[in-house]
Amino acid sequence: MTIEAKETPLLWGDKRYHTWNSHLRSIFGEKIFKVPLDAGFTCPNRDGEITTGGCTFCSARGSGDFAGKRRDDLVTQFNDVRSRMHQKWPDAKYIAYFQAYTNTYAPAEELREMYEVMLEQEGVVGISIATRPDCLPDDVVELLAELNQKTYLWVELGLQTYHDHIGELINRGHDYQCYLEGLEKLRKHNIRVCCHIIYGLPQETEEMMLKTAHEVSKLDIQGLKIHLLHLMKKTPMVKQYEQGLLQFLEKDQYVDLIVRSLEIMPPELIIHRVTGDAPADLLIGPLWSKKKWEVLNSIDREFTNRNTWQGKKWNPAIQVGSGKGI
Repeated sequence: MTIEAKETPLLWGDKRYHTWNSHLRSIFGEKIFKVPLDAGFTCPNRDGEITTGGCTFCSARGSGDFAGKRRDDLVTQFNDVRSRMHQKWPDAKYIAYFQAYTNTYAPAEELREMYEVMLEQEGVVGISIATRPDCLPDDVVELLAELNQKTYLWVELGLQTYHDHIGELINRGHDYQCYLEGLEKLRKHNIRVCCHIIYGLPQETEEMMLKTAHEVSKLDIQGLKIHLLHLMKKTPMVKQYEQGLLQFLEKDQYVDLIVRSLEIMPPELIIHRVTGDAPADLLIGPLWSKKKWEVLNSIDREFTNRNTWQGKKWNPAIQVGSGKGI
């Protein structure tokens, strides 16, 4: 009887994908956590610059439901959130995370003041800025390039889906070409970019989600966040759900999608997130997502059961240049 030899998996610590935590420890040699902030921005598809209503999945807090309180100044928010998170990680340093709404959607000099006040806070080792590809005017990109020279900077650039007709359905307000142009602006300055995508959007099939993953695997990005769609109360997507346009993914489906997606990503790509959280009092579904650690453990088990890992099926022949500038 012949026993088939198994390939030795790539490992990042005890994980079969290149985790954000593993990357940060390799850079800083200690625990680093993000401190999410709400700097008082809006978005161009909320205020009428492009459209109104915002993305149909987005909460009233602009996807900053766990950020600091908008009524507080940034330093107060930072200290409040940091002190709460220190209960879990008492010995750590911080990345100031401009999370809620579109965090480059203001004049460059106003942005400079906000970013620099965070760099002045004790223990801050870097900044992460969540934004859209259509909110990167030249003077703002120059400011980001300047920041990139003096701190550890990430720009989290929302894509959500490769498919433009789905982008229209969720009122995204920009197309895929716009995303490529925004990405190019940032990468000209060697700025690290983390791409955001969502699985479970209305009318997207598994094949379409994997197509998004395939296209993302070709991009010159340095990080990736994969979010499970959370349907939350008081969002425009509730109407789409009631119209039958949205069906929730099952947990096994989602786990399968994550494993298959990460298999085709380059191994140097840093995976910032493979699921997400929603406030329990706002969540309509999928309800299984409340048990986040069960989802994460299921993903780990599935990687092991398949004896696979991030990059196992990556094809470098199609790669544009992911991983530069990490």
